Amino acid sequence: MSSSTVITNIATLITNDPSLSDTDPLGTVRDAAVVIEGDRVVWTGESSKAPATDNRVDAAGRAVIPGFVDSHSHLVFAGDRTAEFHARMSGRRYEAGGIRTTVAATRAATDAELEANLTRYLDEALRQGTTTFETKSGYGLTVEDEARALRIAAAHTDEVTFLGAHVVPPELAEDPAAYVALVTGAMLDACAPHARWIDVFCEKGAFDGDQARAILTAGRAKGLHPRLHANQLTYGPGVQLAVELDAASADHCTHLTDADVDALANSGTVATLLPGAEFSTRAQWPDARRLLDAGATVALSTDCNPGSSFTSSMPFCIALAVRDMGMTPDEALWSATAGGARALRRDDVGRLAPGAYADLVVLDAPSHVHLAYRPGVPLTAQVWRRGERVT
Repeated sequence: MSSSTVITNIATLITNDPSLSDTDPLGTVRDAAVVIEGDRVVWTGESSKAPATDNRVDAAGRAVIPGFVDSHSHLVFAGDRTAEFHARMSGRRYEAGGIRTTVAATRAATDAELEANLTRYLDEALRQGTTTFETKSGYGLTVEDEARALRIAAAHTDEVTFLGAHVVPPELAEDPAAYVALVTGAMLDACAPHARWIDVFCEKGAFDGDQARAILTAGRAKGLHPRLHANQLTYGPGVQLAVELDAASADHCTHLTDADVDALANSGTVATLLPGAEFSTRAQWPDARRLLDAGATVALSTDCNPGSSFTSSMPFCIALAVRDMGMTPDEALWSATAGGARALRRDDVGRLAPGAYADLVVLDAPSHVHLAYRPGVPLTAQVWRRGERVT
């Protein structure tokens, strides 16, 4: 029989449990406690009412929040793009072609090198409070390299995405139709057993709307659910296509028409915003306020990748969203936890309520607002994942 643990003396507990309040979507409990049994939460409430448990942990007046759910990352790669970043910060605009630099390095790397790089960034993210993450292929762009990227990722997370349609590789640059045929044929056959999701970079310089529809439809026929890089660099068909295909998430959502916003607000597709990309490319910020006011569901994620957003820090993304994207601290925290869970169509993470996984962060602060109030400060005092303290 598993033992039980109570974490008590919590100044503010963020549960993301709407059943606790009609007016507070964060389900905030003050002077709180949370009880863990095995890998699940079994009780939350006021400390004075906590049931007896086998073990007791004193939070010492700190805040406790759900573990962050990072629903968009690209962590199976080799090398970095320091030179590209330096050039861009000197005035050169980011374009999708830079991905090919990482493709060359990734193809040349061994499986052991790719896995070591992956685990390095996973550990880095965990220390900052990320307890659930999605990651993609997309830096191999051959049947063998895409399949091995997914095999490596699947050893570390269930949320694995096949992104063979990241860009057209150099060897097929003059025949993109042949590459789409490869992605929807032999590559998909090899990759589908290792993935849950399929994604396309639907953007000028990558794949157009018709190509993206063909790829996502083929993936869905193989049992993979769609998500989509949409409307990052320009206005385009990505968001409308994501809604049409019931994609779990349309990611980036920087350049949106009123029709795009309405489509997201009236669908089950989450708008996942990736402020690290705008920070790292000096691009226009997504307008989170516009999406939230329209009623769209918004998630925040890091987009951790070596080219356009080389950060694994969800707290940093929260601070950016509050400072530059019109979100309140409450909205940003919800989007980085429960919103990310929605983008992965999960209800067992991103919240601290009975039945959910006991994934939580003890902040070295009395309130989650400090994540935006004290940007860049390491506020993660403890991280618990599946009921075990891991940092």
